[in-house]
Amino acid sequence: MKTFKLVPILLLLLLASCDTVSVYSDYDKNVDFTPYKTYAFFKPGIDKVEISDLDKRRILRAIDEQMQAKGFTKSENPDLLVNIFTKSREQIDVNQFSAGWGYGWGWGWNPYMMYGGTTTVSSSTEGTLFIDLIDAKKKEMIWQGEGIGTLTKNVDEKDQKITEFVSKILAQYPPQIKQAKK
Repeated sequence: MKTFKLVPILLLLLLASCDTVSVYSDYDKNVDFTPYKTYAFFKPGIDKVEISDLDKRRILRAIDEQMQAKGFTKSENPDLLVNIFTKSREQIDVNQFSAGWGYGWGWGWNPYMMYGGTTTVSSSTEGTLFIDLIDAKKKEMIWQGEGIGTLTKNVDEKDQKITEFVSKILAQYPPQIKQAKK
């Protein structure tokens, strides 16, 4: 009976560990975000991003979808300029498992027994996507969102992964500004 009570908790922990994108945001606390209604991409900044043109288009398409879902309109004379920046790094994981039993050493290590362990090595690419929102008139960054997660090389999964990154980052815009207690 006790096992059945643990299953929902274990399932919840497993699902929480599948959340592959961590997001953070920062913003200028002196800015009123309500007047911003239109946007355009900051082409000079986006042109400098060192990723494939296919991935750039995926990111920009996902940003378009999220901004329009928030009620923003793309414009030639925008209130906001949207810029992106990316970085990545290779992640190497080494796991060692050993087994044995010996007097005085307990489970896991014994110099007198044959080694029964295994070592596994795996690698993945961790990527970071920054989305910057810039006041078009003042030319000042007012908000920055950052998403960090594992990237995929599988073409079929790229759209889904990029959409996940962008939607989780832009879910934090506009910031929920806390009112000071009086």
